[in-house]
Amino acid sequence: MSKEIVDALRSLEEEKGINFQVLLTALEDALLSAYKKTPDAVELASVEIDSEDGEISIYELIVPERPAALAEQEAEAAEAAEGEGEASAEGESLTEGEAADTTAGEEGEEEAGFDLSLYDESEIEKVKLETPEDFGRIAAQTAKQVIFQRIREAERDMMYDEYKGRIGEIISGIVQQSDQRYTLVDLGKVEALLPESEQVEHERYDHGSRIKAVIVDVRDHTKGPQVIVSRRNEELIKKLFELEVPEVADGLVVIRNVAREPGYRSKIAVESREDGIDPVGACVGPRGSRVRMVVSELRGEKIDIIPYNDEPARFVAKALSPAMVREVLVDDEEKSATVVVPDDQLSLAIGKEGQNARLANKLTGWRIDIKSESQMAEEEESIEFTDEEVEDTSGRCCALTASGKRCPNAALPDSKYCGIPSHQKQAEEEDAGAAGEEAAEEETEEAEGAGAAPAADQGQ
Repeated sequence: MSKEIVDALRSLEEEKGINFQVLLTALEDALLSAYKKTPDAVELASVEIDSEDGEISIYELIVPERPAALAEQEAEAAEAAEGEGEASAEGESLTEGEAADTTAGEEGEEEAGFDLSLYDESEIEKVKLETPEDFGRIAAQTAKQVIFQRIREAERDMMYDEYKGRIGEIISGIVQQSDQRYTLVDLGKVEALLPESEQVEHERYDHGSRIKAVIVDVRDHTKGPQVIVSRRNEELIKKLFELEVPEVADGLVVIRNVAREPGYRSKIAVESREDGIDPVGACVGPRGSRVRMVVSELRGEKIDIIPYNDEPARFVAKALSPAMVREVLVDDEEKSATVVVPDDQLSLAIGKEGQNARLANKLTGWRIDIKSESQMAEEEESIEFTDEEVEDTSGRCCALTASGKRCPNAALPDSKYCGIPSHQKQAEEEDAGAAGEEAAEEETEEAEGAGAAPAADQGQ
């Protein structure tokens, strides 16, 4: 029977991936607990199982006597530790089998007042004892219980480690149960929890339907790992595009940012890392096939795909798609932008209940103020463009574009012009002109002063 137990442990190591030595040690501890319950059991003992032939040996442990003072100190420390353990365990309950497994192995040592960890292995003498009658049957029953318990524990730990490392990944599962509080999703090995806070408003999760979600948390639990998934998380958008767009999966196209109002609309900013690849076209796919698959999985949620741009004005303008934008006035210090759109595009730029503007704000990270052309014209007409007032009232660049309009960018600090090189050149020319005028005035004054003196002499 002992050899069969060892063979069973070896098989478990191969099938379940549970370390053989871990199982063997657990079985030895359980058999020691069983031995303690037999008549005439010695106070200090150990059980060893030969890893080759499975022979079970029981040893009496003989330890040297500790000095009285040292023994007293150790006893006090043990009592203090025991008191802490009882306080921390207050209110907890164990089943009869669990209590036997966790306490029986330490029973003899506690009664005898020994702590074997205080001794070196060389100090402990082992004397082999006769195996009690019927101990083989006890060993077989104990082995069965220990093996099942260790299998459950090991599988729970392995699943926890596996899913803990998968936070942020997308998973596919089958809905098992759904109500207002939560939805259970069968992932195969475990059931994932989709709480109400991570569900999308108006989505229905019918029993037996297959859904995709992203893992947002994994919690350790006595019954196994508790996997928390989300359908609202913005990471879900990225992972769905990775599944549908090879360029995204390969890193040739990068999703820089995602702004989402779950169930209604999303905007994603994409950028190409390879020359010749159109990031928007890659995500849209032939005849919109790729983005259509993502929209289908999100159950009709609309998706705007925006090309990322390092230049804030251009990025903000694209982020307000599908609305057309005339010009963008940016304030780098305040990280705000005033966007001018045609009158007939104002409502489209703002969106239903401000949705388009909110998503553009979140996508770009800039505070966006949207105005129509007529609103902007009225504001500009109210401004008198004198040198002093332009800087004080508008803060905009004073340079004129080729169309005769003022530059839409904000002026640099202590300047009336923005940072565009040609406009800075105008600033330099203006400064040079002002310096030339001052020099000319000084020369005129000097000449006039020099001419006045001879005229006075002639008069005399």
